[in-house]
Amino acid sequence: MTSYDVLIVGAGHNGLVAATLLARAGRKVCVLERAPVVGGAVRTERPFAKAPELGQSTGAYLLGLMPPELIETLGVKIPTIRRDPHYFLPTTGERYLLLGSDPAETRRQFEIFFSAADFRAYELLQKELADLREDIAPTWLAEPLTIEETADRYVRPSLRQVFIDLCRGSVGDYLRRFPFEHDLIPAMYAVTDAFSGSSGGWKTPGSGMNFLVHNMCRLPDADGTWMVVKGGMGTVTTELARVARAAGAEIRTDAPVRSIETHNGVTTGIVLEDGTPLQSPVVISNADPFHTRQLVGAAYPEDAAQKLDSLYRPGMTMKVNLALRDLPTFHCLPEPQGQHHGTIHLLPQVDDVHSAIDQAHSDAHEGILPEFPTIEWYIQTPVDPSLSDSKGRHSSALFVQWVPLDPADSTWEAEANSYARHLLSICDRFAPGTSDLVEDMMVLHPRAIESHFGITAGHIHHVDNIFGFADRAPYRTGLEGLFACSAGCHPAGSVIGASGHNCAQVVLKET
Repeated sequence: MTSYDVLIVGAGHNGLVAATLLARAGRKVCVLERAPVVGGAVRTERPFAKAPELGQSTGAYLLGLMPPELIETLGVKIPTIRRDPHYFLPTTGERYLLLGSDPAETRRQFEIFFSAADFRAYELLQKELADLREDIAPTWLAEPLTIEETADRYVRPSLRQVFIDLCRGSVGDYLRRFPFEHDLIPAMYAVTDAFSGSSGGWKTPGSGMNFLVHNMCRLPDADGTWMVVKGGMGTVTTELARVARAAGAEIRTDAPVRSIETHNGVTTGIVLEDGTPLQSPVVISNADPFHTRQLVGAAYPEDAAQKLDSLYRPGMTMKVNLALRDLPTFHCLPEPQGQHHGTIHLLPQVDDVHSAIDQAHSDAHEGILPEFPTIEWYIQTPVDPSLSDSKGRHSSALFVQWVPLDPADSTWEAEANSYARHLLSICDRFAPGTSDLVEDMMVLHPRAIESHFGITAGHIHHVDNIFGFADRAPYRTGLEGLFACSAGCHPAGSVIGASGHNCAQVVLKET
């Protein structure tokens, strides 16, 4: 039987980070990946039959939260491109916001299309988030404390209660602290930061935690904004695999794991789907924690299983990957001013936008496909032409919150394409003719995310980011020799890599 010091289940970004650090420490490491390529949901694919050369970040699509200290430790070279402008808030009328690196232009747009009070509220919000980002940055590459302990140890006294209330409370309660006059502005920030990848909504306790997580971008030259990776997100995991192999780690693709083996509460190794056994006293699972429990089976500790049950939330994210023959033209801003470079926020055009958002959230939880879910729309090729094809087509996607895990009284097989066309009709309201630009699409509803990327219930963060710090899945599973490093662990779900780092430190200390 082949034996290793450490076996890692899954070659996603966290598993590759853990493999690198453990191999550098002299451990004999083998990473086992079910797919034919590394990366998990962090990959670049060419999924369009009608545009086969067009590159697409089919899952994760931007890099924002990987700590710069971790990038330096790993020695990886990730070619990032800053989006400037980075946010575009169109309307079906004449107003818009196009936010970039020019503060004078940002102020001018706020005052012309919204109000001076909205700009002051925007400045107050950005200042407070920058202070919180600075205070809690060190916590991401350390074992988690409780939220209250984190506040006492890391957060400046004037913001401790703000931090606790933000992490435990709703994004709606947090954003109401800032004197915005127009609801579209706080709704824009809630959509892109608090709702992204989450089952939580405007009033959900913990949705403030997801908001805080998504405002933790500290990448060099980013100024707090998320960045495009040249060549798509697969560049990140290809580079992580490179440094892991250089450190001596073995990476096997097309190697799905059937089970994690134990004996009398002690981990002994794994068995592959083809029946091949591999022996190791240490197994690290980069699979989501619910799949990890399934791989262990009846030996999984009861108290750990109960904690997982309390953390379970269904995936409610839909991603519609698009191949466009040309760029859309927006009614409110038809001339090119960089509006295709940033995240495009499509929000209901009603007086009470927060109530409309609440209705979409409620509908999805009841199994109803919302008439107007919150949508982030982005187009990568204007920022990264390397993804384009010989015909100059554009790689684009709609990132949609919220949809049900399974539609009530129907199936996604029956509803997916028609609902994707409905979402494109929403785009048409802001940019007439968008539907006609679509040459092909890849529809990833929660069940398709589950099957394509191997994530339980299609939850892209593994564990909902309404849970933070010590409330997330632990690195130690309760079985001797079995550890976890997935996005379900601290600090959060996203392309961060910190849980891979932190789990590796635990393994080095305890085995």
